[in-house]
Amino acid sequence: MKRTIAAAAVGATAALVLTGCGGAATTTPTEGGSDGGKLTVWNWGSADDAAKAYEADVLAAFKEVHPDVEVEIVSQPFDQYYTLLGSAIEAGTGPDLALFNGGTQLKSRADQLIPVTDELADLEDTLAGWPAFQTGGETYSAPMFLQGFPIYYNKAIFEAAGLDPENPPTTWDDLSAACDAVLASTDKSCFALGNKEGLGIEFFLSGFASGLFTPEEYDSWIDGTRDWESEHAKQALQLWADTSADGWYNDGANSTAMFNDSFDLFSGGEAAMVIGLTSGIAHWKQFDEFLGEDLGFMMPVTVNDGTTLALPVEGGIGYGILNEDKKDLGVDWIKATVDHDALAAYSVAGGQITSDTTIELDTDIQSAQDIVAELPGSKPLLHTALSGETLDLLHRLGQQLLIGEVTVDDAASQLAASEG
Repeated sequence: MKRTIAAAAVGATAALVLTGCGGAATTTPTEGGSDGGKLTVWNWGSADDAAKAYEADVLAAFKEVHPDVEVEIVSQPFDQYYTLLGSAIEAGTGPDLALFNGGTQLKSRADQLIPVTDELADLEDTLAGWPAFQTGGETYSAPMFLQGFPIYYNKAIFEAAGLDPENPPTTWDDLSAACDAVLASTDKSCFALGNKEGLGIEFFLSGFASGLFTPEEYDSWIDGTRDWESEHAKQALQLWADTSADGWYNDGANSTAMFNDSFDLFSGGEAAMVIGLTSGIAHWKQFDEFLGEDLGFMMPVTVNDGTTLALPVEGGIGYGILNEDKKDLGVDWIKATVDHDALAAYSVAGGQITSDTTIELDTDIQSAQDIVAELPGSKPLLHTALSGETLDLLHRLGQQLLIGEVTVDDAASQLAASEG
């Protein structure tokens, strides 16, 4: 069954909805080919055959425009990626292009990147997810995929706990009751959580945000006028601490790696729910391989009145140009990464929700279809609007809140001071 991705212009106010399958993103070269040279590209590697095939397709699309340019792709370990990149840039040995996560990781380095606003303008109407790669009125990359934090659940565990597997919780009270039932009736945890890297609170905050914050509060947060000591911001921190105290998570969450140990717990049927991803890893295709028809997708739940539930999704990853002298080549590499045919092939093979809104997602996996259906009303991720300094602090405080080493008031005060 084919399903057209009708995606929102993620993070913007107007929805971008396109149908059909023939509207390929054009890869018009910035100059008439090339007489040679070398382009050095950093990324964090290709984890599987589908990712390797996509990289090969990107390279082929680039070579159509620049057949004589040598492309050196250097894969760095993800857990050290930004540290290594920062050191290389400082030493003057950085690459010509580097792969970045959208949001904080790219925006915090915008002063080191080359703007490509005008050069990518011809792609604006075809791709969704741009705001994650834009700051200060400039665009620094094109989004390759849409990345978000959907909540997945195991229907078999729900049924074993006496819950309706076809009607997941829609309010926080329902969710709390469901967790109580899972913990009382099964030997499973309610949520799989890996917080060794401190990332768990990112997923919690962005995953549940639309049910916590009013639309006005949500937009203010994204715009940078946020107050960590406000009622709902402190409530988010309190719920994070309370869910741990109430035993929702697997033992040793703070010593469990999110990638991939916590997701393996969910895939292996050891947890009823997990806040996963829409693309890249820990997504609908990966979980379906283990759980099949037991895999379910659910929206965030309503915590407070006056909120509007929305799937948290924005542009996921994209290449930024670091070398002004290689700008033209870099722009053509970025355009190759969003080549229509390359993205279309990767969408199903790799389990990606692509940024190209003209691509049909050819799958009968129900959770993927459900995610696509929610894209037009999606909202950007709250945690990627934070500075790198505040995000690092949030990771540390999230670990401490999980085990009661810091109070919510103190955590909120520290976070407010970091942005003051």
